[in-house]
Amino acid sequence: MNPLSSQCGGHTDPFTDAAALSEGDHDNILESTLPVGDDASLTLSADGVIVTDDGFNDSEPRLCGFFPTTHAKTIPFFHILNAQLLNNTISIHYVRPKRPKANSKVRLRTLIYPVSASADAAERWIARLLDGAYGIAQRSKRIKVLINPFAGATRSQVIYNKQIAPLFEAAGCQVDVEPTKYRGHAVEVARDIDVEAYDVLACASGDGLPMECFNGLGHKRNAMEALRKIAVVQLPCGTGNAMSWNLNGTDEPSLAALCIIKGIRTPIDLASVTQGNKRTLSFLSQSLGIVAESDLGTENIRWMGDFRFTFGFLVRLLGKTLYPIEYAVKTEIESKDDIKKHYACELSHLKHATETLPSSHMNKELEAQSGSGLPPLRFGTINDPLPPKDENSGWTRLESYPNLGNFYCGNMCWMAADAPFFPASLPNDGMLDLVTIDGDVSRLKAFKLMLAVGNGTFFDDEIVRIRKISAVRVIPRFGRPMEEISSHSLQDQATTTSSSNDNNNDTTTISPTSTAPKPPTGLLQRLFAKVASSGKTGFFSVDGEQLPWQPFQVEIHRGLGTVLSRTPGVYQYEGPRGWRDVEQQQNIQQEQGEGAVGQMGSVTS
Repeated sequence: MNPLSSQCGGHTDPFTDAAALSEGDHDNILESTLPVGDDASLTLSADGVIVTDDGFNDSEPRLCGFFPTTHAKTIPFFHILNAQLLNNTISIHYVRPKRPKANSKVRLRTLIYPVSASADAAERWIARLLDGAYGIAQRSKRIKVLINPFAGATRSQVIYNKQIAPLFEAAGCQVDVEPTKYRGHAVEVARDIDVEAYDVLACASGDGLPMECFNGLGHKRNAMEALRKIAVVQLPCGTGNAMSWNLNGTDEPSLAALCIIKGIRTPIDLASVTQGNKRTLSFLSQSLGIVAESDLGTENIRWMGDFRFTFGFLVRLLGKTLYPIEYAVKTEIESKDDIKKHYACELSHLKHATETLPSSHMNKELEAQSGSGLPPLRFGTINDPLPPKDENSGWTRLESYPNLGNFYCGNMCWMAADAPFFPASLPNDGMLDLVTIDGDVSRLKAFKLMLAVGNGTFFDDEIVRIRKISAVRVIPRFGRPMEEISSHSLQDQATTTSSSNDNNNDTTTISPTSTAPKPPTGLLQRLFAKVASSGKTGFFSVDGEQLPWQPFQVEIHRGLGTVLSRTPGVYQYEGPRGWRDVEQQQNIQQEQGEGAVGQMGSVTS
């Protein structure tokens, strides 16, 4: 569910009432009904197409409030893909949910009737139908599909052929399919793509391929133009499908395909991550500490499936592992209450934007530079001096954080299917959400915190520090650089802790600190050791992909990228708890202020 669903007449899609019907307008009502068959009709309503036909065979027991005891059923506008008239016969391609639940797989159906009305009347009816079905969304999108054959359980090609391709064809999309052959192949495809030939780059994969596509577009000489013209989307076929959860509210491939067919072009913030002289674009997250370690540090037990993340988390939780760093932050919003106010204010602007995003969501600077490469870095790279600490710069000084447990920076709400880590995140507010948590809290508190992510109480927990930021610099003070690891023997790696203080390097390299008791003997001991041994170097995760273990700096660019969204300007989540109360209080204060101004005007007159 998204927080703007109430703006759509109680429905979860933004395409209701697009036909603008009026019950009081007799001519309009006549134009809304198309007689078909021997004794049937198709009628446009505010919600979709009402099919009145005794022989209509649709096994869905209930659609939009109509019970099976009646002879009329409604196909919602959101489910309509296409319609055409040929030889006085109308064909309507639509989808029907397999089950009556929000995240259900959808199946392609076709409604075919002979038309008794004139061809002109039928064509006008079809035009109104498609206006209602698509609203402001682009029809017949030109889509370049990249399929990662190794994604998920290596079934992405089969999933695409069976569940996705038929929907694209029925909707009249122009599709060009290409499988990726190696890591980084999508970067090359996106770098070389003709931005005038396609509207969408669709990734049948996990979250890795969308990251490659954004970076490939960022490598073009006209990078900003390419990132503006080509929308990057995900057809969820991997183990991590965060992009689809955020933009479509699902990881079901067929339903995600429907959302992309109906998706509205939406600007999205992208972050630049700099390490040394390398610049990487990120759309999802940047992390180190327990979350990154539990993901990237458990690759050696991938046979455990999704449980490997939980197991890796518990191993480090039991050890109360710390990940010391030094960091400096450019904070934009500090307190949780102010973050909720910001969220409420942004959604208030969106509620009054009926067709496009409000102008406040557009980056005028990027618009002016749309023909050039990537935007310049406002704060330099990790190699440059930090801006001075003062009220104007907004930067903190470089501070030590010796007891860090988790550093998690997010540009989207959902990090996985059951993990809305950043409930106040917005696609285009020009800010990242930074979560930092101490690593020396009690094990019970840390375990409860892991559960709090799924039940929506994580944001307000007192041990969670969350800020809206525009940039951050991090210098890890644990682990060993990857290039140093490669030059040492296995024996050296086993004695990292004792020898690290003897290294005469500019960068201090100490291992993560732990107060864990020795794990149990036997099989469990070996499994613990296998997971713990992956900590010979630190893990830095960007969009779920491992980047070199080096100091880094992150900077956000408002509206640099483009995606297709089911609800522009907001992710598919209800937002942080209590934000509606904040919105209501702001409305009351605004009304009181306007009333006071009116009274002053009366007194003055």
